[in-house]
Amino acid sequence: MKLILRADVDALGSLGEIVSVKSGYGRNYLIPQGLAMPASEANVKQFELEKKRLQAQADQVRADAEAVAEKLGSTEVKIEVRVGEGDKLYGSVTATNIAEALAEQGLEIDRRKILLSDPIRSLGEYDIEVKLHPVVRGELKVAVVKHGHIEEEPESEAAAEEPAAAESEEA
Repeated sequence: MKLILRADVDALGSLGEIVSVKSGYGRNYLIPQGLAMPASEANVKQFELEKKRLQAQADQVRADAEAVAEKLGSTEVKIEVRVGEGDKLYGSVTATNIAEALAEQGLEIDRRKILLSDPIRSLGEYDIEVKLHPVVRGELKVAVVKHGHIEEEPESEAAAEEPAAAESEEA
């Protein structure tokens, strides 16, 4: 089945290309999603009329993805986890956990766009790639920390010094 792509499609082609696909893929996914239309002469002429509008939409989507990628670059996500002996995690940190933490910070990212080859199973800082658009990828810093250790250490040291000072004044 020959189709004209109305948007960029991963591993298939970009806007305006005429591609051959299996009929089921075209009929059941590409056409209903508005990603393609049959490549008849009438549709080719119609597509030429729509091409500028579709290109402007595609450019806007890409610009939005680039803006989100910039936000991700300056965002650090801290995820609290419970740990056992030897700082071994109970369970793991998955793309779903990262997406939820981002949502709490006001960034809505679909968990399927977070490229995590394996779940995170140890404490530390990780650079995670996020695929926002077929050609735009962002990088996100994720810190996996022990439960109850998100606060800065200097504050806890100051709190520890205050009771010690109070004890010395009483004596």
